[in-house]
Amino acid sequence: MITAFAFVFGLIIGSFLNVVIYRLPRGQSLVYPRSHCPSCDRPIMPYDNVPLLSYVLLRGRCRYCRARISPRYPLVELATGTVAALLMVTYGPGIDTAVLFVLSCALIAITCIDIDYRIIPNVISYPGIVLGFLSSFITRLNTPLESVAGMLTGSGILFVVASVYRAITGVEGMGMGDIKLMAMLGAFLGWQACIFIIIVSSLFGSIVGVGLVIFAGKARRYALPYGPFIAASAMTYLFYGKLLIGMYLRAIGHA
Repeated sequence: MITAFAFVFGLIIGSFLNVVIYRLPRGQSLVYPRSHCPSCDRPIMPYDNVPLLSYVLLRGRCRYCRARISPRYPLVELATGTVAALLMVTYGPGIDTAVLFVLSCALIAITCIDIDYRIIPNVISYPGIVLGFLSSFITRLNTPLESVAGMLTGSGILFVVASVYRAITGVEGMGMGDIKLMAMLGAFLGWQACIFIIIVSSLFGSIVGVGLVIFAGKARRYALPYGPFIAASAMTYLFYGKLLIGMYLRAIGHA
């Protein structure tokens, strides 16, 4: 029952995240005006704003102008609801789950914004760093010392990598937004998580990059936003990190 409640709650929060994803990069207020169709500017009525259900009933189109609604809206809602339910199953009810859900929501918003605009808003990263550090005093996720170490480890490693890449190639390979994002993750999850996230995100990015070159014919220097790979790796750590790290340690132990 509590898992179902978490899923429904996540759907509702996912609906708000869609507002954040659309309005935040445009510098618009998140609370005013009320939600409206970007095509005809008509306000969206409450009965047309029910997560998932309204999209299905309206067949993915505005009730008034019949303009197509991006499938991202229900996907973000579904993703947020699913993450909320999985966190409840994995960590159980409590402050740890609440904190990780806040972090997950930030990662979902960052992923979509970075894909669209190639930016990771400071208005998410900076408060996230502070909140991550403060949460270390009340959760079992890490200690305040581990939180600080995580900030320094996550941001420090990416800063060195970005500096070396720029010095060798003469081009910007990674933005400061990615570095701040790693500082935020380090604040929430500690330095051990940062090592995992950096390694796995590099692997994810390499796989997608090679795939684009081979199957889509993209140029070798096609700019991929790195934030989504960091976010995906962080989510992987939340649900499978301990399992994967344990498998790796056992593998090298038998090598």
